Amino acid sequence: MNPAELPEKRFKLYRELLKRYKVSFTPLTVRGHHLEILQVDDLEPLLAGKDPFKDVERFPFWVRLWEASLALADLMASLPPKPGQTLLELGAGLAAPGLAAAAAGYQVTLSDYEQYILNFQKVNAAANKVEDRVRHVLLDWLKPPADLPQYDTIIGAEILFRENFFEPLITIFRQHLKPGGLIYLAHDVRRKSLPKFLIAAEKYFEVAVSKRTLRTEDKELTIIVNRLTSRS
Repeated sequence: MNPAELPEKRFKLYRELLKRYKVSFTPLTVRGHHLEILQVDDLEPLLAGKDPFKDVERFPFWVRLWEASLALADLMASLPPKPGQTLLELGAGLAAPGLAAAAAGYQVTLSDYEQYILNFQKVNAAANKVEDRVRHVLLDWLKPPADLPQYDTIIGAEILFRENFFEPLITIFRQHLKPGGLIYLAHDVRRKSLPKFLIAAEKYFEVAVSKRTLRTEDKELTIIVNRLTSRS
């Protein structure tokens, strides 16, 4: 991806991000959809040795293209939407799942809690020519916007890392999922908080579980994918 080919407004955002981070576009192919994901090249200054499974209070989860995000992106690309079907990605970070969904035809809302993360998402939406199907929302789970609508589908990858967010997150699910809607969550099998969240969510949702295995040259990872449907 040549950044100079971005629309002027998004190229300006890209230049602003360059002042703060060393970034580049990484190609990603998801079921025939060829995406370009802008991400940070030099992660060590941001991670500073933090462990995403131990230092959950301080780890910058948005900054990595997680294996769970790749699995969720693949899932969304495999589920073609009905015309006008809406989707909200929570804690979207670099937004690979939401971008794959937009490429598949969903009307997507990407959300996160800091404007600079949304700026990555805006550049990525432009780079992948899906801006007409993507909007961006600053979303604090503790104080969601009053005008946040309901969605046909809500998704999230590696978002269940802090237990104090469980109840606010369940509230968002209950208030902003359309009747008959679906929730898809994807997490590394090592995410110990996942079972605790699902126990809490089962009061309001039917929970289905599946596993996906991702293999690289040197490791094999198991991703847990949960599908939640409302009990009411």
